[in-house]
Amino acid sequence: MSEQVKSESISLCPVSMAAASEQELLCIFGTGDLGRSLGQRLLQTGYRVVYGSRRPHSCGPVPQGAEVKSHTEAAQSAAVIFICIHREHYDFLEMLAPQLKGKVLVDVSNNLKKNLYPDANAEYLQRLLPRACVVKAFNTLSAWALQNGPSDANRQVYLCGNSAEAKQAVGELATRLGLSVVDRGLLSAARELEEAPLQLFPEWRLPLRLAIGLTAFFFFYLLIRDIIYAYVEQGKDISFRIMVSLANEVFPIVSLIMLSLCYLPGVLAAFLQLYRGTKYRRFPDWLDRWMLCRKQLGLLALCFAFLHVLYTLIIPIRYYVRQWITAHTISLVKENQTSEFDITLAWYTDTYYSVGILGFGLFVLLGITSLPSVSNALSWREFSFIQSKLGYLTLFLCTLHTYLYGWDKFLRSSYYKWFTPAGYMLALVVPSVVLLLKLLLLLPCVDRSVTRIRQGWERTEPEEETVKSLIT
Repeated sequence: MSEQVKSESISLCPVSMAAASEQELLCIFGTGDLGRSLGQRLLQTGYRVVYGSRRPHSCGPVPQGAEVKSHTEAAQSAAVIFICIHREHYDFLEMLAPQLKGKVLVDVSNNLKKNLYPDANAEYLQRLLPRACVVKAFNTLSAWALQNGPSDANRQVYLCGNSAEAKQAVGELATRLGLSVVDRGLLSAARELEEAPLQLFPEWRLPLRLAIGLTAFFFFYLLIRDIIYAYVEQGKDISFRIMVSLANEVFPIVSLIMLSLCYLPGVLAAFLQLYRGTKYRRFPDWLDRWMLCRKQLGLLALCFAFLHVLYTLIIPIRYYVRQWITAHTISLVKENQTSEFDITLAWYTDTYYSVGILGFGLFVLLGITSLPSVSNALSWREFSFIQSKLGYLTLFLCTLHTYLYGWDKFLRSSYYKWFTPAGYMLALVVPSVVLLLKLLLLLPCVDRSVTRIRQGWERTEPEEETVKSLIT
């Protein structure tokens, strides 16, 4: 039975690669979570694995099929050794210098915080063992990522080292594991690789700051305009509305602005290319950074939209709303009055809710397709259609939803408390500008020019034409 399984596994990959993988023995120093996960992954790929441990007979569980030996015996039997231990335990490696001479040492260690040591762990390891070839790699992958495979985790492996042959060996090994290799150069880049896992949401910092800033601004703006205004001018204490009503005004405003900010940089880039007449000049740094964080802006906008939906759903069960409905109904009964059905108002409210639901549905679709597991299954044309075409449709529906909310309030002076516009009026500025600029780009004459530029056409300056004519 084992021979049958073995022959079937060999037939699934090239014979030479399978044979090389089965014959090659790899060593791992360290039997922690990362060491065990790495060993399990190597065994699944076809390598033979031996662990080096201080206590070979009581080191804890290791993957089935792996051997456990002392550090000295394990180091002598393999040409590539993974160092899966912390830096404070590196000292014993000096005693193994004769056995590690000429070996490739793959340092996968990370520190608990930045600037914990004056130099990188890999550089320190290279000084301890100058006759070994140290390569920094695999430190950006977690044990979970190694266990679940490249389809469920980050596929990239960053590596650096002073030996080209050693980096090539580690790179080929990572490729066989189904990972993509990114060479970061010499071992001096190890500190940068070791600090990468310690960064807290580096790509989310600007979007988070923007979201917090917009939320704080509109919260205090509406607090002054609605709550404080009612207390000062009308003598009413409606501070209880801060928890739900005020929050349910802030969330959709921030969501709409951040959604429009996802598409504004693309529109600005198109007009910049039109102005320059070429696509081969770099965008300004601020525009580059803005375009790189569009995904994060969109996901945060979707989060605020979800909060708006949830807060809207609880409106009928609020004490304030139920009390108001009861009081209004009793007053109509006492006065022997009835509310007539207004077909215009019915059309208005149904249109308002319908547009909002459609916009939110498309918004959720944009968020789902931005997930790596979904976007990887789409072709570039499919992904571009959803994120661009349906994205602008989502922005249009959400903006229309807000305009319908305002309806005739834009022209009523009573809604401009203390001569200030309502929050939703301010929220409409950015998306309206984005849609207007996009509409200009859709004009046939403009769209034709943008398409030509993005296909490589460049506008020739008059000076260049003069020079060319003189040369010819």
